[in-house]
Amino acid sequence: MTTVVTHAPGAALRPPTSRRSNALAERLEQGARALEAVASAFKETEWLTRIPGDGRTIGVVVHHVATMYPLEIQLAQALAAGKPITDVTWDVVKELNANHASANNAVTKAAAIDLLQRNSAAAAAAIRALSDEELDRAATVSLNADAPLTCQFFLEDHAVRHSYHHLARIRAALALSVA
Repeated sequence: MTTVVTHAPGAALRPPTSRRSNALAERLEQGARALEAVASAFKETEWLTRIPGDGRTIGVVVHHVATMYPLEIQLAQALAAGKPITDVTWDVVKELNANHASANNAVTKAAAIDLLQRNSAAAAAAIRALSDEELDRAATVSLNADAPLTCQFFLEDHAVRHSYHHLARIRAALALSVA
């Protein structure tokens, strides 16, 4: 008799990626690719354009999106485990963004795009590892007035939306600079 082993002996079986987690991961990847495509085409003057109302350069913002994926995923994974997100406020976010901008003011296009590719791929893989049950799990989120939010909502509002949000602001900044 022939035996077929489809996993390492003793390894825990993980159910296949859920359609929901895969769709979320695909949306994150689409946004990251769109941001990458636009950023890749920038000339140096565009890369250094400051975004009105924000003050950061386009290059810093592209790097910021890439830098934030691991933190956004870590927070979503806490929700997936039923743990609340505490001590994250808009003041903390503002300080984190300011520190990032200061430390990465001279970021190169190549470095930012490389980080965007690597961190978006890792974020998408982490999202695909979530089950429907984990996506549905909710806990309080200090950033949102301690409202109980699901892991899926948090992902959609942060990691998935992040590249789209900044891409729209980048496009608006370039339209203003041309006008």
